[in-house]
Amino acid sequence: MNEITVGILGLVILLLLFATGIELGFAMALVGFAGFAYLNGVQAAMNLLGRDVFEVITNYGYTVFPLFILMGQIGFNAKIAERLYDSAHKFIGHIPGGLAMATVLGATGFKAICGSSAATSATFASVAIPEMDRFGYSRKLSTGIVATVGTLGVIIPPSVTLIIYGVLTEQSIGQLFLAGMIPGLIIAALFIGIIFVWAKKRPQDAPMAERSTWKERMRSLPEVAWVLVVFVVVVGGIMTGFFTPSEAGAVGAFAILVLAVVKGGLSFKRYVTSLNEALRTTGMILMLIIGSTVLGHFIAITNIPQATAEWVGGLPLNRYLILTLIGFVYLIGGSFIDDLAFMILATPIFYPVVIHLGFDLVWFGISLGVVLMIGVVIPPVAVCVFVVKNITKEPMGQIYKGVAPFLISLAIVWGLLFLFPQLALWLPSLFYH
Repeated sequence: MNEITVGILGLVILLLLFATGIELGFAMALVGFAGFAYLNGVQAAMNLLGRDVFEVITNYGYTVFPLFILMGQIGFNAKIAERLYDSAHKFIGHIPGGLAMATVLGATGFKAICGSSAATSATFASVAIPEMDRFGYSRKLSTGIVATVGTLGVIIPPSVTLIIYGVLTEQSIGQLFLAGMIPGLIIAALFIGIIFVWAKKRPQDAPMAERSTWKERMRSLPEVAWVLVVFVVVVGGIMTGFFTPSEAGAVGAFAILVLAVVKGGLSFKRYVTSLNEALRTTGMILMLIIGSTVLGHFIAITNIPQATAEWVGGLPLNRYLILTLIGFVYLIGGSFIDDLAFMILATPIFYPVVIHLGFDLVWFGISLGVVLMIGVVIPPVAVCVFVVKNITKEPMGQIYKGVAPFLISLAIVWGLLFLFPQLALWLPSLFYH
């Protein structure tokens, strides 16, 4: 067999391994090792495995993962999200669909300290859905918005997904963070618009809450202000070059820790829980990166990336159509395995194609992020939907009915990014020359 045939066979075996339920990182490492050994010998494969594991584990740049994840976990366990939600509720809870809109605003604010989609959905499933239940909101609307709003963590900084994409493609994480802000805010605004229309058409699904006094509203603002300060320090530090991403993660995690202690929302038990969750998630991500690195070296020697780039680049199609097809590959692939894992698997294959077609890799990262946002809420692997189901015990079909209208927002922004690339590139162009 020639190299390309071996590579294709390896990818087929990898998909079969995924179907068995084996951990994705281990599956990628196993196929990568076996394929490399077949083509270059067992000794060369052993050397490759040892070097790749060592380089990933000792890579200083990867310290950004545990720091940003710890930042989010402390914010989650210290109930900072509850206070953000409470503030948003006081301002807009009295308008049609106001509690659902408050969920969007609270979650958007929470993204300033948490890059995890699942953590955001879990937080607001525990905080927002009981409140919406109390005021008589339909479970279709409440579970649908909570499952969908968690996806904002994919492109609103600090996003673990964008950090990993930046590492894989050697793009500036600061630029990626800036690039995701405008599209992320547009998506949040569209979510609010859909809620408003829903509440107007079906007022029984979203009864209005009591109007809060201005005194109550003003009293809640410091909670928002402190999170905003942390966001400005972390993202602003990266943006101006004052911090490296790893240093920004350390500053952010420390700032949130201090804020949580001062506000009295973080017990020692919750702090230990935050550390455990951050370590567990970091270990999973690092194993995925190790597996994808080993697999990537195997795929590289099969010449599949180069052959794919040449084949796709030579198709008699418009380059935007080709990029749309690549997006659908990510969407379909991420519907069967974890979206983050599929991104780590597929990006080394497709980003040379994107370069060949002449697209900006920062723009592609945000466009890809919107595709992944859709992927985390559509079956069969819909992480955010599973999180909401586990907490609320609501049937999956009911949650999906609530999610469906909000997918329109994601599709619209994906299209807008094609029509107006500056939505993603304008902010980076202001701060990076």
